[in-house]
Amino acid sequence: MERTIKIRNERKEDYTTVEKITREAFYNLYIPGCVEHYLVHVMREHEDFIPELDFVLELDGNVIGSIMYTKATLIDESQNRKDILTFGPVCILPRYQRKGYGKMLLEHSFKKAIELGYDAIVIFGSPANYVGRGFKSCRKYHVSVENGKYPAAMMVKELVPDALGGRSWSYQGSPSMDICEEDARRYDDTLEKMEKKYRPCQEDFYIMSHAFIEE
Repeated sequence: MERTIKIRNERKEDYTTVEKITREAFYNLYIPGCVEHYLVHVMREHEDFIPELDFVLELDGNVIGSIMYTKATLIDESQNRKDILTFGPVCILPRYQRKGYGKMLLEHSFKKAIELGYDAIVIFGSPANYVGRGFKSCRKYHVSVENGKYPAAMMVKELVPDALGGRSWSYQGSPSMDICEEDARRYDDTLEKMEKKYRPCQEDFYIMSHAFIEE
């Protein structure tokens, strides 16, 4: 039986569902528990949040996935500023993962981002999840963090060819991504109890997120 797939902008009535999906998708993935659902809970109110790039994916009328974008900035050697995008969290309910739905959300959002005039995206995450969607190491695009280092988990995608022009850039993320872990824990405690567990994948994430690529 053919399934009905629809990608649309998130609506207010989706908020609770999207937070639940995010919590289920990320719980115990990177740390015991997670903070991503709290980020979703608060980031919609931030000035850097982009509602036009806030999408959900429906399968047979039920929301099973979500992606959200915020503004970010690149600064070149001459202190010229460039408005770009970052996204996160992006998630699919665990039982529907590895079926192509995440790819659909990403590709749909890339197309809409171009229509809005954006030409580059910088994200932090596991390279294995994103290199297939055209992301490359930040080192290849000369995009560093403020201390001049190149995090192994930072990746760049040019939505428009040569958007970054071969120049050297410093990345500045949105403050919307800077959440208080204690606030996130308190919020999580108000929700339906889920067991916090240690998993080996958390160590993988710790190593990747603290690694840097040499010049």
